[in-house]
Amino acid sequence: MTTTDPVPPEPRVPPPVRPPAPPPPRWAVRAAHIAAWSTVPSGVWRIALVLGMPVGVMEREEFLAAFPDNSPLIGLAYVLLIGAVAETASYLTLGLVRPWGEVVPRWIPLLGGRPVNRRLAVLAASLGALTVTVLWWVLFFGGLLTAPSPDPGISAGEALFVAAYAPLLLWGPLLAAVTWSYHQRHQACMRS
Repeated sequence: MTTTDPVPPEPRVPPPVRPPAPPPPRWAVRAAHIAAWSTVPSGVWRIALVLGMPVGVMEREEFLAAFPDNSPLIGLAYVLLIGAVAETASYLTLGLVRPWGEVVPRWIPLLGGRPVNRRLAVLAASLGALTVTVLWWVLFFGGLLTAPSPDPGISAGEALFVAAYAPLLLWGPLLAAVTWSYHQRHQACMRS
């Protein structure tokens, strides 16, 4: 009878550790925060509209006429959903300058603790920047260009509307700049 030593199992090799990326530049952190806050004024404006507060350019009844039975609950749900989506999307900009843009937080099921796919993050952020830039710039300036001949003056309601929606023009370009910074920082750590 021949005895052979059992073949020892191959040692488990941990995945290679990525070198840490350099910290984001101060301008990128500021830009990410501005981008994250850029959706708040328009969200507040829409909520004020649904709640019946005077917002100047549109009355609550005119807005609610677009919903079945002029339902304030459906209108409020619609406004809250749009606000939640916009706020969540703009908040994700902070991930490009925070640790959770490097490693998925542990509390997220199935993905927690895993490194973020940097290429996917850059692709998603780039597409998001392009989308919101085109969307808001076309809607904002397209609305101004196709409006009937403007009055020589601007009402307080129109000024409030512009003040609430103008920050959205910053979101896309700032997201693009922060995405570029994220990409550059991670390219630098890959080269070293």
